[in-house]
Amino acid sequence: MKHSLSTVRQLWQLLEPIHATLYYAPEAFEEAATLGYAIDERWPSYFAYRAAPLGPAGPHLVNALFYSFRPQMVQRHTTEAWRTAAPEQVLRARSGGVDRALRRLLGERIGSPELREAADLARRAAEAVDTAGRPLAAANSALPWPDDPHLVLWQAATVLREHRGDGHIAALQAHGLGPAESLVSHAAVGAAPQEVFGSRQWTGEEWSAARERLAARGLVRADGTATDEGLRVRTAVEKLTDELAAAPWDALTSGETARLAELLVPPVLDIVGAGLLPQQSTLGIGLKFDYE
Repeated sequence: MKHSLSTVRQLWQLLEPIHATLYYAPEAFEEAATLGYAIDERWPSYFAYRAAPLGPAGPHLVNALFYSFRPQMVQRHTTEAWRTAAPEQVLRARSGGVDRALRRLLGERIGSPELREAADLARRAAEAVDTAGRPLAAANSALPWPDDPHLVLWQAATVLREHRGDGHIAALQAHGLGPAESLVSHAAVGAAPQEVFGSRQWTGEEWSAARERLAARGLVRADGTATDEGLRVRTAVEKLTDELAAAPWDALTSGETARLAELLVPPVLDIVGAGLLPQQSTLGIGLKFDYE
């Protein structure tokens, strides 16, 4: 069953907050602290939690797969990650943190027929993921499935999210956008203010150099906003990303994807309504692109 790209994008937008709970929930920080990770900022646990399915991956591999972070930032956090705890310990901690966080956030929805149905549908899509050339999706797909529906839903969201992310990197490279350029071009089309992208810790000089490279290609103006050509290129990146993310959803009928979207709205509103997630992020979830 072929789905529209708008459906593919909608399902990403709905699943992303579920996945992102791991990186912002206090329960996840508490679990990380028990292993010895610093929690005064979110990055020590972020790098450990997200990279753990890969095993004790070194900074060069993590830098390649996470893509948009400044390499020195990746070096610092990845080098410390496995000195602090082994990946299998981190995986247990992230599962415990997600379990506790979702139980708190979703309350009476935990164990409900609706949540179980959503988990079953999302799992079917996640199990249909082709992991060839998708290392982060492959690493998460190789993990055993949990029993509880809320954890099944989180794992499915994570597999599908990383599958999409692996494809997004391919789309960026296909359009000549390197790690720093990927952020500058996204800021240029209004995904978020430049200061939000500062979380990736590129220096001002590195950001300006990336902007100059894009300006030389006619993609951004002197003030950093996108030209018509810049918008065209970024739109092409997002379209290709959605195209590369579409295949797993072919496992569901159009009625089933519509039902999944319907089922996801209440738990997502619970998570967003709790104020857990930042109002703006580097993902540009709210952006609209006209390519259908």
